[in-house]
Amino acid sequence: MSSQAFTPPPGAPALRLRLAGITKAYPGVVANSGISLAVQPGEIHAVLGENGAGKSTLMKIIYGSVKPDAGGMEIDGRPVVVRNPQEARALGISMVFQHFSLFDTLTVAENVWLGLSKRLSLAEVSQRIKATAEAYGLPLEPLRPVHTLSVGERQRVEIVRALLTNPRLLILDEPTSVLTPQAVENLFVTLRKLAAEGCSILYISHKLHEIRALCTACTVLRGGKVTGQCDPRQESNASLSRLMIGAEPPRLEHRTVKTGDIMLEVRQLDLPREDQFGMALSQVALQVRAGEVVGIAGVSGNGQKELLYALSGEDTRSASGAILVKGQPAGKMSPAHRRRLGLHFVPEERLGRGAVPTLGLARNLLLTRKESVGAGGWLSGGVLQAQASRIIARYQVKCGGPQAAAKSLSGGNLQKFIMGREIDAGPALLIVSQPTWGVDVGAAAQIRGELLALAGAGCAVLVVSEELDELFEICDRLYVMAKGQLSPSLPRAEATVEKVGLWMSGLWAPAAGAALETGARHAA
Repeated sequence: MSSQAFTPPPGAPALRLRLAGITKAYPGVVANSGISLAVQPGEIHAVLGENGAGKSTLMKIIYGSVKPDAGGMEIDGRPVVVRNPQEARALGISMVFQHFSLFDTLTVAENVWLGLSKRLSLAEVSQRIKATAEAYGLPLEPLRPVHTLSVGERQRVEIVRALLTNPRLLILDEPTSVLTPQAVENLFVTLRKLAAEGCSILYISHKLHEIRALCTACTVLRGGKVTGQCDPRQESNASLSRLMIGAEPPRLEHRTVKTGDIMLEVRQLDLPREDQFGMALSQVALQVRAGEVVGIAGVSGNGQKELLYALSGEDTRSASGAILVKGQPAGKMSPAHRRRLGLHFVPEERLGRGAVPTLGLARNLLLTRKESVGAGGWLSGGVLQAQASRIIARYQVKCGGPQAAAKSLSGGNLQKFIMGREIDAGPALLIVSQPTWGVDVGAAAQIRGELLALAGAGCAVLVVSEELDELFEICDRLYVMAKGQLSPSLPRAEATVEKVGLWMSGLWAPAAGAALETGARHAA
């Protein structure tokens, strides 16, 4: 890796980070092409770009987990070659990955301990985790195994682990994608404090309002190249969108809701927790009718994961009649049986549950789609390839074609493919967790539009999301999940951030809720 000389003006502090001519190519795609970037000490610098623009690859190069083909890097005015993450941490560089780098079988404390000095005991690390998590409003249990955590809780682990290294350059790749508004605000307070203390922050997010509120500088990537720089505080969401994707995202067209039969009904569902760290479900009741989009809001770890497992068929411990799909008792049905009734499901974990990392996109279709499987179980490769190609084209998935391994895609592009796979199936009932996690504004608008179109065509849609703006934008009714219980149904017209935030603490009025449920049934 060659380094290009740089001399700051006399008396000026050295740049915290300087990249010059960074280039990285993979077979069939140039991820980064001649990228130059400068970050000042104490600066919160956004890196903006659509899915596949090369942002994550660039961050991994800075962190030493990817080796560039060409270009140079300087830290505090000194040329460096970062060969691995250990060397990056020694230089004061820490990173929160979009796809988590945690060991499922280890506890939170053990995962954090791996990246810290071994002079610290595990007990000392546990204490530091508790103190840091409490100070920054990111609650964590140090002794809890990672495999019992929701996606939002795993993201908290990654953030706390990075904060504990006392970084001088902190890289955050989609750090708020599954955090609640309250947790995001707490995180922003933390980041501003770190910046005031001299820490530089590289911040990747597709949430344009976050970038405008937090960042003081912005570099825009498109197609692996730098296409612009700006002060995001002087921009609007629309102007940032034009810089990023060349246009403003299309506006969603809300349709008049015409509901039909009840496609999903949950009746007083009680489920004991499966382990000491899980969340028990208590008296959960909900309905989703054909033609409507229903949302579930709530802080991660309050029972959403357990409810989704029960609805998808991964957990069949509930009473048969506690879950009804198209009027049929489904509590004991397998996922395949529920799919034959028209239920399709998008889990929150993309890699490992939504897709097999090492399989190509076409083969990943076989997880939930059987159109290419003929008589006697014979597989039609041509039908499968055509099906994958159609989804790739429709959702503008940037990849190396139908044979590209799922793990080779950026997080946002894999999300687009998985969402496309299930929407393209024409389901009668679609259950989606975090539908736009990690996708750019254009793709998010497309996915939300497709969900509304599905409902308009008569599909019942249930969306679990920790992004309130998303739920307010697409849902006809909302529920809120807190401590394993579900609130009454709340019409979108009556939903406010303040009210939903209050309900996230479990503070809803049962009497009012019963009236709302009765009203919803009569309206339908």
